[in-house]
Amino acid sequence: MAVGTIILQIATKAWMLYMTRLIWGFSTGMFMTVSFIYFVEIADKEIRGKLSVAIRFMFNFGSFLVVSVGSFVSYTTLNRMLIVLPIGHFVACWFIPETPHFYIKEGKVEAAEKSLQLLHGCKDQNELQSRLESLRSDVKKQTRRPGTFKELFTGKQYRRAIVIVIGIKTTQIMSGSLPIQQYAGLIIQESHADIPLSAALISFGAVRFVAGIISSYLVDKVGRRPLLIVTYICTGVTLIIVGIYFYFQEVVGIDIETSSPLRYIPFVGVFLSISLSTIGYDSLVYIIPAEIFPINVKSLAITYLNIYGGLMNFLAVKGFQNMRDWTGLYGVFWYFAAFALLGGTFSFFMAPETKGKSLREILIELQGDLYEEPEERKLNGTKGDVQNRGVKESCELTELACKNEENNRNSTGDS
Repeated sequence: MAVGTIILQIATKAWMLYMTRLIWGFSTGMFMTVSFIYFVEIADKEIRGKLSVAIRFMFNFGSFLVVSVGSFVSYTTLNRMLIVLPIGHFVACWFIPETPHFYIKEGKVEAAEKSLQLLHGCKDQNELQSRLESLRSDVKKQTRRPGTFKELFTGKQYRRAIVIVIGIKTTQIMSGSLPIQQYAGLIIQESHADIPLSAALISFGAVRFVAGIISSYLVDKVGRRPLLIVTYICTGVTLIIVGIYFYFQEVVGIDIETSSPLRYIPFVGVFLSISLSTIGYDSLVYIIPAEIFPINVKSLAITYLNIYGGLMNFLAVKGFQNMRDWTGLYGVFWYFAAFALLGGTFSFFMAPETKGKSLREILIELQGDLYEEPEERKLNGTKGDVQNRGVKESCELTELACKNEENNRNSTGDS
């Protein structure tokens, strides 16, 4: 990020700006991949969602801050201010601990114990050892298989997780949250709403900031699945209404008077769609993949998912203008609405609820019997049979003892 920002300072040609954007893209992709894995691995299940959403919240806050400040300072001044951020981040990263999962994966048990004690504040040694043993068992199960491309895409136990993340990612992107934000200025101008463009952009940044706060509160209160379903459906309805406005304007030819409050429909619709997407699926699309993949393929799966998301985002943003030329703005918004409603339907039937569940519980729910190896299942089955036989024999002995005691009482009574 710092190198890209330095290039931005000295840029005199367009290709230098492209180079900065490319470097920033790589940096952001790596950061987003690692940060969500990190938060999911260090957080207790009660606050895992809240901490993970905090990343998106700060992402939105940064965007809002730059848009707000950038409206009042020069281009050069803004670029000079930005160099402070990656340097501060670099310094801060020296003081954060590594995750216990990573230490155990590398066989560093003592380091994992210290990290676990630091992150969770365990003062009771018995509790600390219990957590550590549970973590070692989970990591051992999740790393017994290789973390390769072939393993990810041929292993039966990962198929449901792959379908879920691709479905949510595709509908999240194709519901138009990024293209709408990128073309928000054009949309406001086409609606003929009497709103200053800078004020509109700042308000969109502010609403994402506020929506991020709301999302961090709701994600561990309401749950992931209800948030996905409700925000997808509400966004779809909102975009349909905006599409109806532009249909009457572009096809029917109704000219909305500048004094009519109806001309604010697109602004309010975009405002609501940005709010809803930030509260729901735009934030959750980063949390769920980090929760539903085991540690051996997690980083690989999220990396490929981010590459897929980058390509889909490029197509969505690039295709906005082409679709507008072909169908008009009403067709664009109805297209986005269709995918938003599809996302709600997909989430209803496919998305798991991960709120309040440990990573082990989530994997067992998704993988079922495949979470354990055949030999392990056989061993567990044998243990279960032994336990069942023991219980049965115990019940038979108890029943026999009761009969003997009753016979003795009857004999005593007869005497």
